[in-house]
Amino acid sequence: MAGASNRHETIVINLVGQLSNKLRRTSCRPLGGGLRIRIREANYLYADLTIICGAIKLVDDGHDDMLLNPRVIFEILSKTTEDRDRGVKWRLYQQIPSLEHYVIVDQVTARVEIYTRRADVDWLLHTETGLEGQFSLSAIGVTLSLADLYEDVALEPDPLIS
Repeated sequence: MAGASNRHETIVINLVGQLSNKLRRTSCRPLGGGLRIRIREANYLYADLTIICGAIKLVDDGHDDMLLNPRVIFEILSKTTEDRDRGVKWRLYQQIPSLEHYVIVDQVTARVEIYTRRADVDWLLHTETGLEGQFSLSAIGVTLSLADLYEDVALEPDPLIS
């Protein structure tokens, strides 16, 4: 979706920086939001950030822009995308066999939700809040800190934490 906010773009840049450094010299790497992610024959979505491991697999249609093997998908929430990111996109992402983590990042408060695939059928949710928090993505062997993720982002107090 075009027209991202300054908060959104800062979070994406922070993620790319952290992940690029932590994944250096591994088979995994971050990809920006320009590639489509194929769900089924006629379905595709765009994510804010994707991690692939190993060789990139693309649909062989001559366009070189539709990814088949995301390992981790990040979505940065906004008021206009939250329902879709938590709803239809999440339901469609669950159909991707290679996907092991779906990470939802709030851009207003320091809050990250990490869905981790278990046994190819279940998803476990872990929520991390506050700038002192951190979370691990076992599928790619990295731990990310919320302080680094939200560096230079003007945050608001989390209304869910009193």
